[in-house]
Amino acid sequence: MQEFTDFLAKQSPFDALSTSDIEKLAGKIEVEYFGLGTVIVTAASEPLDHIYVVRTGSVEVLDRGNVIDLLGPGDTFGHISVLTGLPPQFSVRAAEDCLCYRMPDPRTVAEDTSALQFGHFGTVVTRRRLTANAVMSDTQSNVTRYMRKIVWCDASDSIREVARAMNEYEQSCALIRSGNELGLITDRDFRRRVGSGEINIDSEVRLIMSSPIITVPHNLTLASAFLEMVESGVHHLVVTDDQDKPIGVVRAMDLASVELRNPLLIRAAIESAQNINELSEASRLLLPSLVELHDTGIPALHVGSLMAAIVSSILVRLLKLSESIETPITHSWLVLGSMARGEPLPISDVDTAIVWADLNEEFDPSLEIQSSAKSVLDRMEFCGLRRCPNGANAENLLFTRSRSSWIEVSRGWMQDPSRAGALLLSSIAADSQPFTQLALGRTITDTIRETTRSREFLDAMLRFTLANKPPIGFVRDFVIEHSGENRGELDLKKGGLTPISSLARWLAIAQGDVRGGTLDRLGRAASAGLLRVEEADVLAGAFTDIYQLVFEREIAAIREARVGSSWISPDKLDPLTRRHLRESFRAVSNIQTRIQNEWESRLGI
Repeated sequence: MQEFTDFLAKQSPFDALSTSDIEKLAGKIEVEYFGLGTVIVTAASEPLDHIYVVRTGSVEVLDRGNVIDLLGPGDTFGHISVLTGLPPQFSVRAAEDCLCYRMPDPRTVAEDTSALQFGHFGTVVTRRRLTANAVMSDTQSNVTRYMRKIVWCDASDSIREVARAMNEYEQSCALIRSGNELGLITDRDFRRRVGSGEINIDSEVRLIMSSPIITVPHNLTLASAFLEMVESGVHHLVVTDDQDKPIGVVRAMDLASVELRNPLLIRAAIESAQNINELSEASRLLLPSLVELHDTGIPALHVGSLMAAIVSSILVRLLKLSESIETPITHSWLVLGSMARGEPLPISDVDTAIVWADLNEEFDPSLEIQSSAKSVLDRMEFCGLRRCPNGANAENLLFTRSRSSWIEVSRGWMQDPSRAGALLLSSIAADSQPFTQLALGRTITDTIRETTRSREFLDAMLRFTLANKPPIGFVRDFVIEHSGENRGELDLKKGGLTPISSLARWLAIAQGDVRGGTLDRLGRAASAGLLRVEEADVLAGAFTDIYQLVFEREIAAIREARVGSSWISPDKLDPLTRRHLRESFRAVSNIQTRIQNEWESRLGI
């Protein structure tokens, strides 16, 4: 059942459910296989009492025989009939051999049905959801430019036959048909499994293939394909056409000519590190790689997302190599702050926390866990990643608690915002992302979703949030420092990024859904009517532009081997940038004022 829960937890409309509700729903799943051409749902038939989620393969949505949409892994269908009680409006047919998860009406299973976000889900729209906008240089080309032909084989073919076919077509990988699934085999699999003597060369290739495969659409940019490789930790992607049929394979080494290879090599070096020294060597390639990515023209937020993925892989490997100093108690490590939101800056430190499983016996493991956490963080710094200088670290008992303690203290913050540090700690907890023991680590965000957020808490949290104001003057200039080492300068991070990310966080907390980063949260707030569309656009645009400006300054500091800073003198900005920055600050300030005056009516309280 773990596979079911892990899969549902990443898919809309189930990803906002609590862990317990996802587990209940997973317990009701029936796995059904449909061959190519099978009609799964017939239009105008009896109303459905169950829904489907595509696990592998794809299905076509038909309107009077015409294909109007194509759904793939993670997409849900049948729910409109279930939700309305009406006969299905469209037919659904297997576009290829596929596996689907069938389950009853989730509203009859989940305890918190409000977390099911069916509102905009499943409407007839294209399913291509790209992760990046057009970027400069060769990286804006479609991934098909570097695509290689597919060598097709069957799972029952011998390893010897597959190797012969790959050699004949001069390719380093092959796609394997295995019933209703596809697998992938590469030269590396031959070396690792066959060359070592582990598997006989006349065995069936299914024994060494990797499955499931990771696919990307043919119109994806190289930058987005690269991000997919880094985040997934793979070196091959299968490219599909508009019908989700594989049409080619792109390899990591094929991207070398667009200068995108370094982070992939870093990821590989991280995962293959056999000791802390090797991991440290791999980790210290991160900053130079960020410089190269920036120089390639990839947008800063995109590079920040790459950085967060690589840091996560470093931490996962670090914990694996640190098992000798890890406590045997089941626990989850989390990153906090900008790293959790996927928008760190090149010189960002790493904030961490721990949630450990409740114990039956009368034993408090906090000091033991604190000690092991300190050792792990020491090793993290040896690998070039800084712990938080302000104390948001897993070695701090404020951020290292049992599951029940996290639930109790989180609820306490929201029920009594006057508690010392309640607002600050609530903000920190809202920006958390587990990277080990995911179900346990979601305890904090689950509590935020499940706990009633009183008017008093929201009001206090909003006032705390709006204390972060853009540095605009009363007449025409910026507010700058008048003394000290930053005299005549303004802090772009504190005055530009923080007001927007803090407001987006408050909106997310108010909705009980703190997933994603700043742009994701702004988008959900606009969809829910908490922000006007134009307000969300202004905030998202300002955040993107200011992040890019700060990112570029930190990249310059890395390049010049000097200490980076988000402080800048307005006089050193060109007139166009200075005017645009001033207008952005004023627009953000105006939106803050409107939210302050209208938040109750926008929330309907």
